Amino acid sequence: MSRTLRTTAAALAALGLLTACGSSGASSDAGGRTSITFWDNNAGPARTPLYQKLIADFEKANPTITVKYVGVTSAEVAEKYNTAIASGSTPDVGGVTTALLASLTAQKALAPLDELYAKSALNGKVSANFLEISRSASGGKGLYQLPSSGNQDVIWYRTDKFKEAGLATPRTWDELFAAAAKLTDKGKNQYGFTLRGGSGSGFQVLSEAYAYSGLTAMFDASGKSTVDDPKNIALIEKIAAQYRTTTPEADVSNAYPQMLAQFQANQVMMVHHNLGSTRDVKTALGDKVAGFLLPAGPDGTSVLANPVDGFSLFGKSKNKDAAWKFIEFLDSHESNSYWNQNVGQIPANTEAYADEWYTASGITKQAGDSLNSTATKLVQPPVYLPQYSKITKTDAEPAFQKVLLGKTSAAEFAKSVADAFTKAQADYRAKNR
Repeated sequence: MSRTLRTTAAALAALGLLTACGSSGASSDAGGRTSITFWDNNAGPARTPLYQKLIADFEKANPTITVKYVGVTSAEVAEKYNTAIASGSTPDVGGVTTALLASLTAQKALAPLDELYAKSALNGKVSANFLEISRSASGGKGLYQLPSSGNQDVIWYRTDKFKEAGLATPRTWDELFAAAAKLTDKGKNQYGFTLRGGSGSGFQVLSEAYAYSGLTAMFDASGKSTVDDPKNIALIEKIAAQYRTTTPEADVSNAYPQMLAQFQANQVMMVHHNLGSTRDVKTALGDKVAGFLLPAGPDGTSVLANPVDGFSLFGKSKNKDAAWKFIEFLDSHESNSYWNQNVGQIPANTEAYADEWYTASGITKQAGDSLNSTATKLVQPPVYLPQYSKITKTDAEPAFQKVLLGKTSAAEFAKSVADAFTKAQADYRAKNR
């Protein structure tokens, strides 16, 4: 069978499994084989075949264990997990990002992994910063997810267009904005930059603000949000000033798919996303594209931690030993390296950092070096707050659109987000004393 047919068959198989979510659970067959169920939290034609290979490798190495794969799309996974928790039909192992961790731990759906990890051969081989992000995402209550992949914000840019214009890779926000202005030619429908005004804009503009301000935390010691710090406001103003000047007018409602389409169609020369789009931009543009990390501001820079992907052990699993063994396998050097090489993200297993593909990966290694450096000012977003998604999406996204349209100021926007975070943090502290 050709590679294309195998991939298509795998994708169809994954889609067929989406309807099998209610059949989760572990069991043993008459031959003494243990069966565990694994839910992939981001299933699709690109990633499902990777898991199918890893599962086959695991079953070959562990002939007494069978893994039942269930593919769930990222858009559906939160609802699927909540339904499974309510009905008592959770899987043994599930893919879980730190963005979902607080919700699942609040429902007491996950088993703690601290002791299992401490006794594991993986102990000391998983990125310390990734583990910190994971623990922070559950409110500092312990380890409920074993990280597998890290991510970081990246600005993709057209190297060919920069070279033609005699421009160097921007190192500061002022250099980025100057390059965007030089690369803009509205008569040719060409813009130097594209900004995110639609879905996902809340987190993106905050990551830009903290990269510029260099602030080290989203709350001060008293629990007050730092979102409305003057340094953050200054960058939000600078970003808003780019709208319709160095960016397309459609950006006010554009999310990542539309931004990427503009980038691939030669309409924009720089686009802010993250390592998750590595495969897309490289496939479309080849050596005409490269990436750089978010630039620094006058006082240095900070990194707002992206969600970390990983694996969780569900508390109702009847075969926790087999389930943990599968998690250990997925996070082992060879498996973790294979996975991240193919998805273009940062391995959690630090042994993979010596692998040839990673050392030659350019922006992926650069992002990984930054994310794992003790010198990096890593800012933890408060994803543990029950109101986090409402604040950053439901409230912040339409509010940021008003900033772009000149209907409200950057200061008013930042204050509204900060006030909401401060109140949510106070409520959280009061309930978790």
